Order: sequence, then C-alpha cells, then structure tokens
Amino acid sequence: MTIPLGATLTPDGSCTFCVWANKAQSVTLVLESPEARRVPMQRTPDGYHTVTVEGVGVGARYRYDLDGRVQRPDPASRSQPDGVHGASAVSAPNFAWTDGAWRGLPMDDYIFYEVHVGTFTPEGTFEAVIAHLPDLVALGVTAIELMPVGQFPGVRGWGYDGVYPYAAQHSYGGLDGLRRLVDACHAHGLAVFLDVVYNHLGPEGNYLHDYADYFTDRYRTPWGSALNFDGAHSDPVRRFFIENALFWLETCHIDGLRLDATQAMADLSARTVLEQLAAAVGVLRARLHRHIHLIAETDRSDSRLLRSPLLGGVGLDGQWSDEFHHTLHALLTGEEHAYYTGYRSMERLVRAMRWGFTAIGEYSPVHQRRHGTFKPDLPAHQFVVFAQNHDHAGNRVNGERLCHLISFEAAKLTAGLVVLSPYLPLLFMGEEYAEANPFLFFTNFGDPHLRQAVREGRQREAVEVHGQADGIAPDPESPETFARSRLNHASKRVGQHAQMLAFHTALIALRKGVPALRALEKDQMEVIGYAREGVLWVRRWHGESAVCIAFN
Repeated sequence: MTIPLGATLTPDGSCTFCVWANKAQSVTLVLESPEARRVPMQRTPDGYHTVTVEGVGVGARYRYDLDGRVQRPDPASRSQPDGVHGASAVSAPNFAWTDGAWRGLPMDDYIFYEVHVGTFTPEGTFEAVIAHLPDLVALGVTAIELMPVGQFPGVRGWGYDGVYPYAAQHSYGGLDGLRRLVDACHAHGLAVFLDVVYNHLGPEGNYLHDYADYFTDRYRTPWGSALNFDGAHSDPVRRFFIENALFWLETCHIDGLRLDATQAMADLSARTVLEQLAAAVGVLRARLHRHIHLIAETDRSDSRLLRSPLLGGVGLDGQWSDEFHHTLHALLTGEEHAYYTGYRSMERLVRAMRWGFTAIGEYSPVHQRRHGTFKPDLPAHQFVVFAQNHDHAGNRVNGERLCHLISFEAAKLTAGLVVLSPYLPLLFMGEEYAEANPFLFFTNFGDPHLRQAVREGRQREAVEVHGQADGIAPDPESPETFARSRLNHASKRVGQHAQMLAFHTALIALRKGVPALRALEKDQMEVIGYAREGVLWVRRWHGESAVCIAFN
C-alpha cells in the first residue's frame, strides 16, 4: 500500500510522515512541538523518506532536516499556521460532515460564481462566505468557484503564488474553515469548485528545489522553470500533484477543479500528466458515486483536451472559453490591444455563440501563427463562458470591472449573452449587481527585493501588454490596494445595483425555467449576426419550446 504524502494520523494514535527527497541521502523528522525531538527517516531506492512516530497529535509542529544542510517545511503540509517559512502542522484527517446525501451536480446544471475569499467579505475568511450563501441561492447560481487557496506568502494575494498546494490558506481559516464552507454549500444545494495551480509555484517559500527534481530547465514558463512532468524522476512529481487533486476532491469534498493555465504544463510524454489526472479522477468518481469534474483553462483552443482518450483526447470535462470573452469584450469596449487583437468582429461573436470556439485554424494576429482546432461536435456543456473574471479585471492598471468600461445597458446586454447562451455561465463576484469597487492585483511578499520587483513588473506590464501607459499601477503590496478590492454587498439593495441584480436573477430564472434555454444543445440553435446594425439574432428550440433573442 502506498503511503500518502505528508503527515497522516492513524487510528492507533501514531502519525506516519512521507516525503519525496531524492536529492537527500538522509532526512530527519524534526518535531518542534509538543516536545522537541529528532527522528531519522527510512529512505527508499526512489528517494522517498518515511517514518511512523507515536505520540504525535493534531497541531504538532514539524520540519524535515535534509542531510544536515537545511531544515524545511513539508512540501505536502496540510497546515502552515506560521506562514510559508514556518513549521508545518499536523492536521485532523476527519471532519464532522453533514453532506452524506450529496452527490454533486451534472455538468448541464452548472452556473458558476467565482469568489476570491479574501475580498468577498470584510473578514476575508471561508467562514464569512457562509452567511452570503442564501443570496447566491436566490440569485440562482449553482456552484461557487474559489480562486486558489493553497498557502501563499502573507495574508493578501490572489493565490496563484501559492507554494503549499495541500495547505488551505491559514488567514482564510485553514483546512477546517474550508471544509465548513464546503459542507454549508452542499447544505444549500451549491457545488464547490476549486482553482488549482499545477503549472508553477510561487517564488517565496518555494523549497521544492531543496528536496527533489521537481523542476526542469528543458522548458520555460512565464513564471520561471517548468515542473518536471516528463523527464527523469518525473513520476513522483506527477504523483505529488495528482495526489493533491484527489486530496481536495475526497478529503475536502470539493466537486471539481479548475486547472489553471494548462498550456504551461509542459509535457511531451506519450501519456501526459493531464491524461493521468483525468483517469485518476475517473476512478475516484466511480468509487465515490459522485459527480466530479475537471475544467481546464487554456489559451490553445485545442479540442483534444475535451475528447475521450478513446478518441485520442485527454478526457477533461470542460474548459474556459476565453475566446467568447475576448470577442464580447472587444466588440463592446472597442479595445483591440494585446489578447483582444483580431477579436472585434461580429463574425467572431457568431462563432463564439454558435460553437464555443472562435479559432478555426486560421492565422491569429495575437499568436502570429495559425491557431485553434475547430470541432463543432463538442457538447455545449463542455464550455464555460463569461463576460469577465479575475484576470480580465485584475490585470488592468486600475482593476476596472466590465461595468466600469461600458454603459449600464451594455452591461445588461453582456449578462444576457452569457446567461442565455447554451454554455455554462460564470459570473465574477459582484458582477451580478455591478459592483462599484475595482478588483486590483495585490500581494504580500516578505522579501523586499521581491516586493519591488512585483511593483516594477506590474507597471511594465500595464504599458507593454495592456497599452495603458497613462496609468500608474496601484502598489500591489499596499494594504489599501487590497482593501479597495473588497465587495460592498450593501450596494446591491439600492439604485442601479439592485436593478442589475434583479436582471441577473430574472435571466437565470429564464435559463432554468424555459426548456429551450435549459437544454444545452448546439444543434438546436440558429445564430445570425448583422454587423452593420450591431445585432446578434439567436433562435433556440427544444421539443415544442422555442425562443428568439435579439441582442442589439
């Protein structure tokens, strides 16, 4: 039987520790509390080090001593109460779940609501989200999608600089706080998706280099060295991340994962890590008799991600459709810079509404090459569409949401296009009531050189990538930048904010209540674009139910 990574409490009162450290000939478990002691670990030929210790309970602090060189936290730590540089803590494997009857939702039923835990409430915790679940149910969404919660430096961040993929952010409430939120969501009939980052780790507190061959210089990513998914000693690297996915899905009852930037998971092996992950989740799904789904983020417009392995595909359940967003954004705002280049056309919008993809293998001005693999047979429920998300607001200099860039009526138009499409809609928190506060980029690094590098990088990106040379990017390290990004839930009850909320609620009710809108069938739909008039005409039908929609 394979020993799980990390610290695992057993029913007999002992705790088993397991870490992959093939760069170390000897590893010693250093227990710091409740009493200090050092315990040598046993090494296997493939570089795993294990030991079982009596008298270790929940909350015990520990590190690993690598060849007497350095002492490091556990890469598979479930808890980092003192931050990314502090000792790891043993966590409780069990939780008093009340969701025993929950079996998840089929893909057709998903209406996603993306949440950044730190700015969703003034408290910025998992627990504080629970009080708002009735409002989300009333809105009509069926799943919340949490931005990454793996432990990241400090107490402010988007989560994409996480360095402990198994440890729920301590400032959010840790593992138990997350499990309480998931349990409460299921009690309200809401599924929970989690954004996970398997293409890189953050720069501060990332000690994987000290342990083993986790990284390779054969490829480069926008964030530095790529993870070693296809070279020598890559099997344990794959295991680390696949076991992490199964941990969230089984131990934390998460219903699905959004896989960040899968195009950056460089892997030329015959059976890729994504294929292996999809297969492992399939086995878990069958064993638990639950709906569990994997949804990719990718910029490749590659239909192979969604196809069955029997047809030469990867076998993922869905993907975000950035092309739907890019087309909608470019048409409504007139912006054509960076990744919006080439998307400002009615023809593109027709393709996005009709097929989910818009790239059909022709030349792309953004990529400066041919791009995309257009396949019209992919089911509609495999595409997640949106008018905005954390990236498209937060990567702007001033964090403008779409409602800050276009008129109130145009914002209502985008809601109709997204919610009444035959795809899976995603709303970014606050979008449903036209939140007035921005969503900015913020960090909380401890290294002063890293803090300055991030400040300079944000300003450079604003000019070079987003063409906003006239703006000075707010300091991502400032607590004020973080505070400005918090939602103002009180505003949803007044004025145009209340009107927008009522409009979204009505649209979602139509989507759920009208058979022609509820059935996600691309082959029972007609889409015509009138470029000169600026009108998109859509007809959808299912059985005796039919609807016609004009988007002006």
